[in-house]
Amino acid sequence: MSVKPYANDREYWVATLMRIADPVLNALSERRLKEKMPVEGKSGDRAHYTHLEALGRLLAGAAPWLETGPAEGEEGRLRERAARLAREAVDAGTDPSSPDYMNFGEGFQPIVDAAFFAQAILRAPTELWTKLDDRVRTNVIAALKATRTRKPFASNWLLFAAIIETALYRMGESDWDPMRVDYALKQHEAWYVGDGTYGDGPEYHADYYNSFVIQPMLVDVIGSVGDRYADWNGMAEKIRGRARRLAVIQERSISPEGTFPPIGRSLAYRFGAFHALAQTSLCRELPAPLTPAQVRCALTAVIRRMVEAPGTFDADGWLTIGFCGHQPEIGETYISTGSLYLCSVAFLPLGLPAEDPFWQGEAEWTSRRAWSGGPLAIDHAWKG
Repeated sequence: MSVKPYANDREYWVATLMRIADPVLNALSERRLKEKMPVEGKSGDRAHYTHLEALGRLLAGAAPWLETGPAEGEEGRLRERAARLAREAVDAGTDPSSPDYMNFGEGFQPIVDAAFFAQAILRAPTELWTKLDDRVRTNVIAALKATRTRKPFASNWLLFAAIIETALYRMGESDWDPMRVDYALKQHEAWYVGDGTYGDGPEYHADYYNSFVIQPMLVDVIGSVGDRYADWNGMAEKIRGRARRLAVIQERSISPEGTFPPIGRSLAYRFGAFHALAQTSLCRELPAPLTPAQVRCALTAVIRRMVEAPGTFDADGWLTIGFCGHQPEIGETYISTGSLYLCSVAFLPLGLPAEDPFWQGEAEWTSRRAWSGGPLAIDHAWKG
């Protein structure tokens, strides 16, 4: 497939995010998501969960751009339209009278995607919370609280409960539960295995869950409620330091060709595997010797490789199950069409202004420089 020429990487990122987002947002704005979105997957029960997956995961990645993107020009027009559609989508998904009303109260899966939805609100408190009508805010709160009836598993799922409570706190709910936050923070501290990596539960897993979920949610939780208790505040720099180390590891994992190892489960989330690197870039916390431009160039190479692979989208523009193209065999039983929209989290740096160093200039990423015989900085384990 030929790639349309773009003036710069930012223009390409915006166009790609909108290519991914438009089918979801347009359908929800019409309250026709359940009618229009295909449900590809191996398990027959995914129609109960897939629509909330699409909403929560898409908004978790788009939120910083919706919140702080430009107000003027073509990008500003696209952002304003996307933000309006996103608010209509939130209304459609949380209004009990809507045909697209989503399942927050049955089964365990809604805990996961209510959490990504909550993370989106934390990342865009003006566009995805303050600008909502009172009626919609009431529905959102009720939807998030509906997840409390089920107990998350002893794994990264603890952070789903924690970030939902964190969002409720930021919404001004007096009955937010700090114990759910405390338990998630303390357990993950106990599960830390070293060099910027946590176990997913008591055991180490060779997969991308430190990036899909664990480190980005720890950073957002501690950044939103860390000042509430001294012991939480005392964890903050460790959490951020570990996230910085993971960013270094992630950037070095991107090959000169813009590929990365297909290791572990949930590979159908595609470049969502770089959630942690994207978030560290958004927070302007990339450690030396990383530069923002080299991270942008590396992520752009990965996004291009995956988005432009034949079969990534179906004929109507919906994402298909796969890692590079359409590979339905790699979809675990919990994977369905809505799950795939976690890829949007790679676009978090769109929350940085166009004049930020992230968007300026060209730079070789570490593996590309190393394999071309260029200068290569020594890498060290992180001891925090």
